[in-house]
Amino acid sequence: MNRLLINTEAILHNHNYIRRLVGMHDSSLTVVTKALCGHTGAVKALVDGGIESIADSRLENLKAITEDNTKAEKWYLKPPHPDELEEVVRYSDVSLNTELSTVKEINKVAEKAGVTHKILLMIELGDLREGILPGTLVEMYNEVFNLKNIEIIGIGTNLGCLSGTVPGMDQLMQLVLYKELLELKFNRKIQLLSAGSSASMPFLIQGLIPKQVNHFRVGESILLGNDLIQGGTMPGLRDDGFILEAGVVEIKKKNLAPTGEFNDELQPFNPPGEQKQYAPGERGFRAVVTIGELDTDIAGLTPLNSEYDIAGASSDLAVLNVGSVDSNLNVGDFIRFKVSYSSLIRLMNNKYTEKIVV
Repeated sequence: MNRLLINTEAILHNHNYIRRLVGMHDSSLTVVTKALCGHTGAVKALVDGGIESIADSRLENLKAITEDNTKAEKWYLKPPHPDELEEVVRYSDVSLNTELSTVKEINKVAEKAGVTHKILLMIELGDLREGILPGTLVEMYNEVFNLKNIEIIGIGTNLGCLSGTVPGMDQLMQLVLYKELLELKFNRKIQLLSAGSSASMPFLIQGLIPKQVNHFRVGESILLGNDLIQGGTMPGLRDDGFILEAGVVEIKKKNLAPTGEFNDELQPFNPPGEQKQYAPGERGFRAVVTIGELDTDIAGLTPLNSEYDIAGASSDLAVLNVGSVDSNLNVGDFIRFKVSYSSLIRLMNNKYTEKIVV
């Protein structure tokens, strides 16, 4: 039995802190909720708590949120596939786009539905995920500018999403120059310059983000409080938005060093970092808990009790060293863990883990 506790108070604390930072920069904020995997209870609690704009990369999630009557602006975060454009128009207010042919098809769908669909044009600036090549930007903008049922609300870029590129001032200033070029050529103000992410938060605190960048899409730092540049938790943020509880099914004092010949192919999981070495015959208490690689990224779990360490895991179970002295752990108890972003995504998407909004 595994339970993921979703502490909306902690998440809203992080949101309010970052929203103040963004507000001091005269910018707006969209909260990336894709890691919640469409959990309507959690999303609704966050929107009721003051989050006004959310973004997701799965239309199924946006549909569930829409049908739950959650009142928030909805962004579709990834370039749409041609087969899903009707749902893009129906369930999102804004979508991110890079292909002219796709935008033209969105225009047709929006015209048929009698609506105007808003888009953000994404530009490639070094991360090498999605993005319009800068040399074709003016031509594409001109084509999209004349579509009757499309409204370009801004331009943006992704940094730190694929290649690990840290947001650089040169890249951000390059985006500023593209904005100025388009405004001059087409004599129309561009509303949003969207280049802020969780990776840019430390630079925002230091005052290093150009003032023209006025829209931030932030997920991980709000959900988990993570500092993606220096590591650890960002000052002022909380790291207890999500706590995993895994049930203890066995607790025994055992030898800590395994016996027999070793074969790496037979060990499904190797704990991250430098591992403790145990002498033959050294004994200690070991707890077997009901979490495994089928459930989540075990390498991204950190026991709340700093004296515990994960010895290993298989597909269904994990084993923890819990000390040489009886810790009063019993079968039926729960061991608590903090989770990384990769662990969180898999837990939220895992039907075997109960999610509890607290």
